[in-house]
Amino acid sequence: MNHATFDAQRRNFISTSMVIASGAAAAGYGLVGSAQAETPAGLANSGGPASSAQKISRRKLGQLEVSSIGLGVQNMHRTYQTTIPARPEMINIIRTAYERGVTLFDTAEAYGPHECERILGEAIAPFRDKVVMTSKFGWNIDLQTGERRPGLVSRPDHIKLAVEGMLKRLRTDRIDLLYQHRVDPNVPIEDVAGAIKDLQSQGKVLHWGLSEMGLKTLRRAHAELPVSAVQSEYSMLWRGPEKEVLPLCQELGIGFVPWSPLGVGFLTGAMDGMTRFADGDFRKTETRFSPDNLPHNLALVHLVQTWATRKKTTPARIALAWLLAQQPWIVPIPGTTQLAHLLDNIGATELTFSADEWQALNAALAEITIQGERLPPPVAQLSGVEAPLK
Repeated sequence: MNHATFDAQRRNFISTSMVIASGAAAAGYGLVGSAQAETPAGLANSGGPASSAQKISRRKLGQLEVSSIGLGVQNMHRTYQTTIPARPEMINIIRTAYERGVTLFDTAEAYGPHECERILGEAIAPFRDKVVMTSKFGWNIDLQTGERRPGLVSRPDHIKLAVEGMLKRLRTDRIDLLYQHRVDPNVPIEDVAGAIKDLQSQGKVLHWGLSEMGLKTLRRAHAELPVSAVQSEYSMLWRGPEKEVLPLCQELGIGFVPWSPLGVGFLTGAMDGMTRFADGDFRKTETRFSPDNLPHNLALVHLVQTWATRKKTTPARIALAWLLAQQPWIVPIPGTTQLAHLLDNIGATELTFSADEWQALNAALAEITIQGERLPPPVAQLSGVEAPLK
């Protein structure tokens, strides 16, 4: 199935599912209320679909309150397939997300580079004070031109200059949550935390976080300056954080933000056994999507589709609701350049699982072994001798 055909089918299903959702509670279809932060396992037992933006549930990343699903603003300048989306439509998607109750918007200086920050800054200008905006530093991005150069840079002086550029592009006076995008092995994490402290004292950064770091680095960072959130890949497709990172976040009171919560489109059914990727699409380099492994791994997609049929919903909502049910401090940030997909993703906050369903779904997941690996982190991500998340 090609991407155009898939998108058309998904939009048609989403339109139908919106009608179904309005009467789902009465029909017994399993859309039984928002995943509430106070429910430890994220399992529902009462309630009905959200009828307005104000009813979308909220969660906390540390002490920072956000919507239970955010919007990743990564591909709005250039998609995985290297196409360039229409800027007005990207702004419309961001503003529609806000109208539907999304308050967490995630970007980075490396996205574009710089251009996705500009898109987000323009889009949220009318309601800047009502949302949480995040960005990231750490890749070697030229501060003026946006040229991406080899390696990583987290020197304190560079961080402060990078933030000045972010503030201008984002049209704001502060960044609500600033992440170190990747750990710089040449700069102690305590020095990075010190730079963030200085920025906080100036009101330019309110909270901070780390992405794809090692466990020792996270402990050291949090001891120096409390970390609000960790951002790493996590989904039904890749469950690496479950063994050590999520338990550590729970221990330290740190929120967790899964990027690529839909498995870079895999979990939505966007790929089949014949899918191949364009040059420049990083998925082409991941062995989990290789011609040898992809047909085997489609067993996971079939499972998600089966549950979507069972729950009268979409595969994307199943995948996102599964993440939401893991912990009340997990906030996925699916990205999209399609308005229909945005509405689909937001609808995951209305979908929950009974205890029996939860047990059955996870038992079925446990029977599936994914072949191949995600894109391996570069050696430069190492923090001393400590390997990052694998």
